[in-house]
Amino acid sequence: MKPLRFVVAVVALGCAVATSVIAGVHDDRAGQAATAQALKALTPAHASLPTNSGPVIGVYLPGLPGSAMPLVQFESLTGAHLGEGMYYSGWNEPFQVSFATAANRMGIVPLVQIEPNHVSLSAIADGSQDNYLITYASAVREYGRPVIVSFGHEMNGHWYSWGYRHVKPAEFIAAWRHIVNVFTAQGADNVTWLWTVNVLSGSGAGVSSPAWWWPGGKYVTWVGIDGYYYRPSQNFNTLFGPTIASIRAITHKPILIAETGVAPMADRTAKIANLFAGVRTDHLLGLVWFDADANRKWRVDSNPAALAAFRRAARTYLAGQGRNVSG
Repeated sequence: MKPLRFVVAVVALGCAVATSVIAGVHDDRAGQAATAQALKALTPAHASLPTNSGPVIGVYLPGLPGSAMPLVQFESLTGAHLGEGMYYSGWNEPFQVSFATAANRMGIVPLVQIEPNHVSLSAIADGSQDNYLITYASAVREYGRPVIVSFGHEMNGHWYSWGYRHVKPAEFIAAWRHIVNVFTAQGADNVTWLWTVNVLSGSGAGVSSPAWWWPGGKYVTWVGIDGYYYRPSQNFNTLFGPTIASIRAITHKPILIAETGVAPMADRTAKIANLFAGVRTDHLLGLVWFDADANRKWRVDSNPAALAAFRRAARTYLAGQGRNVSG
């Protein structure tokens, strides 16, 4: 309804100021240009992903989103076609259109983890940050192809400023809903909203129930779960099972393992196979592999046996789901 009201307002204004032929022509042309621009700005992109899109293998790589070349190299290394390329975006950073466009040419959907660092969630919720959000949403809408957006990931853990013990769940929920509402108002309906929590098990103390942070099904498209294998004793069921059960108690939205990896000391060969098998058995959307050294050498090519295991597991996973594999 907003575009229609805007058109009526512009037409009425044009009639009021058309006191001369020359001025009328000038104002009419200006009004038409303004109206066309406003309609373009509010036209929804209509390019969201299917609710149950998958199966998919995604990855986070150093160098993203500065260049899409790491995605090319990872596909060549592992022989698996990627479906998602993830990067982390600090607050006030713009949407990386160039990266998204390059990834799209490869058939890869950008997954943006927006981190609300150096900003309060209450400021987001009360509209104080709307200039940034409107600019971001407009850029996403103009991009016009599918984008996955997650905000404040792992909020049920204590290690981020926007998470457990630092802010109340109600503050997070209010900020999340406000962000989605701003994007909707800007016509950015090409966004798949990924609400991402940390696993309940294997993370030590200080992880709260995901249910506390749930913004409601109206505001979420997919649910993401972050979890890593640290010990040989862990398997998919012990690592992800309790969290999946907790999620299923509040929603039946599709689940994506949104950030994962296997530490060298966790028997990488066996656990990589276990990870892919668990995603397949539980009928999840897929997984996003964290391929960076950090402090635990998560990179899949840091060990030849781990790389071989990843290639085998990815091949089996994608081939069994009717997706293309190479190499």
